Amino acid sequence: MTPYRIVIADDHSLIRQGLKSLIHKDSSLRIIAEAGNGVELLECLRQNPPDMAILDITMPQLNGIEAIGKIKKLFPVMAILILTMHSGSHYFYQAMAAGAHGYLIKDDSDSELLTAIRTIREGKPYVSSQLSPEVTGEVIAGFRDQAKTPFFSLSDREKQVLKLVVQGCSSRVIGTMLSLSPRTIDHHRASLLKKYKMKNTVDLVNHVARNGVLLSDE
Repeated sequence: MTPYRIVIADDHSLIRQGLKSLIHKDSSLRIIAEAGNGVELLECLRQNPPDMAILDITMPQLNGIEAIGKIKKLFPVMAILILTMHSGSHYFYQAMAAGAHGYLIKDDSDSELLTAIRTIREGKPYVSSQLSPEVTGEVIAGFRDQAKTPFFSLSDREKQVLKLVVQGCSSRVIGTMLSLSPRTIDHHRASLLKKYKMKNTVDLVNHVARNGVLLSDE
């Protein structure tokens, strides 16, 4: 069997060494290069394109999310697995919307890494078992349809309204704060419910709070 060729990118040498040790346990997998930042990663990929790139989100010079966009343009069929310490849904949404095929948390089990690689190799997406099943199912479905999470399709005004709605502000209060009429705020509320496919504001607020949607300022 032809080895499945992998490039890994992380700015911590110990992490890279640990990944190589784990991946080498599977004889069908082969690490062909490693990089310490996003720029080095792109250079490695150009010199010797692998089947999969495993990369962190937080890297110097070019972060993982930015790197995904560039990788997808240069190598559309290359598999991309994010391995990060960030368990917040915001980062997960960003990675999947950008084109990642899988998302793992660094404190996931060793065996889960190999499971993720095998799953993606078979053409299926893989998401860390630590993430909410509801979020996972929702975003994977969106990824398969090449759609983005609703938060990324919101206008700046809708994001402002959403944040204030989550804080418990009424339409009148929100209107005063944003210098808009309560009727306009109600229109934005209705638009948010439609985009998130929620029946009422309570469901919307619970969804946002549970899934960390508003972590976009991090």
